[in-house]
Amino acid sequence: MEDLNANEKFYNFTSTLPTNASVGGNIQVGDLMLYGNNCLVLFYKGFNTSYSYTRLGKIDNVSGLFAALGSGDVNIRFESQ
Repeated sequence: MEDLNANEKFYNFTSTLPTNASVGGNIQVGDLMLYGNNCLVLFYKGFNTSYSYTRLGKIDNVSGLFAALGSGDVNIRFESQ
């Protein structure tokens, strides 16, 4: 995933996904969202926004998330438990 604005990592899928976008409002650390219909976004800093996102989920334990993602591009694997 590529870094953007020093607050999020994103990945653009080659195909589109279904959406149910709403104005982001208060973005929290660990929010996992879809921007548009093909851009996966993981936020590692919180902020307020007027952009619209489809909420997909949230990372519950965000301790160390900022340190783990750092700056620059990263490889991330999502798994359910």
